[in-house]
This record gives sequence, C-alpha cells and structure tokens, in this order.
Amino acid sequence: MNEALIRHCRDLRDGTHGQAVSREDKERLFVTAVELLDPVARTALGELDADLLLGTGEVVASGVTRSQEGGLNAMWSLTWPEQRASRIQPIAVVAHYGTGFHHPHLRGNTVGDWPLNVFDAADAAAQLDTLRVIAAGDAHNLVFQESYRLMPAITASTGDHPA
Repeated sequence: MNEALIRHCRDLRDGTHGQAVSREDKERLFVTAVELLDPVARTALGELDADLLLGTGEVVASGVTRSQEGGLNAMWSLTWPEQRASRIQPIAVVAHYGTGFHHPHLRGNTVGDWPLNVFDAADAAAQLDTLRVIAAGDAHNLVFQESYRLMPAITASTGDHPA
C-alpha cells in the first residue's frame, strides 16, 4: 500500500502518471488500468458477497464511461435484494479520473479517494487489499445509512452461517 502512495507523491512532484505526461496518454493508462483491475475488483466484491450477503449479490461492471464533465469513470457494483428494496446505493469500487485531476483515483460510493497506480497485472493484483477495504468501508457505511438488516449474514439464523 505504501508503494502506491509513494508513486502518487512522485507523480505529483514530477508532473507524470507512470511514464505519461499528457492527458491523452494518462487516459489511455486509465483504460488499461480498468481492464487490469476488473478481475481484482470482482474478486474483492465476490468475497464480500459470499461472506456478508451469503451469495445473494450480483457484481455489475460499467466499463469505462465519460462523465458529463469530461472525466473518465469505471464502477464495479455489488447489488443484492435487500439493498435494492431499500433503494440505497450498492457497495462499489469506483475508478475515476476527473477533468481537473492530475491522475486517477479509486473510491467507493461512500468511501474517499486512494491513488490508482496500476500499470501491469502485478500492480492490479497488489490492489486487492485496498479494494477489499473500500468495499468493506462501503458496506459499513450503508449499514449506518439503513440498518444491519441489509446484510443476510447478520439476519440469518446462527445455524445457517458461522459467526
């Protein structure tokens, strides 16, 4: 995790993102990073689905989209019946590169930014713990927005799921 933060600070110091300097080159790196992150984000959300939602969830990926402001976004959402019935946001991992940003970041629907420094498969795999924390933070915050009743692992009888 600290390596990503060190890269982030070096990028700010040097005016680069990886080897990219121009916005166009940084956007190409973002698209590649999203492709590399896809299986990692699905793993992090799939683990949360298995443990907290007892397999009732569905992971949906948006792919890269352009925002109305001109930035780039990609989202992996974990939805499930209780969340949809409550009409609250899903648990999410979001990659975004805002128009005024020097480089892209990761966040959740309710959790703030972390540098997105993914340039190859090893970098993407190294983000698994960060994505787990983002997803868990979102789940935690959604419980406070709504109720612990959102989480099937909590409402199931103790014989159905280990504590």
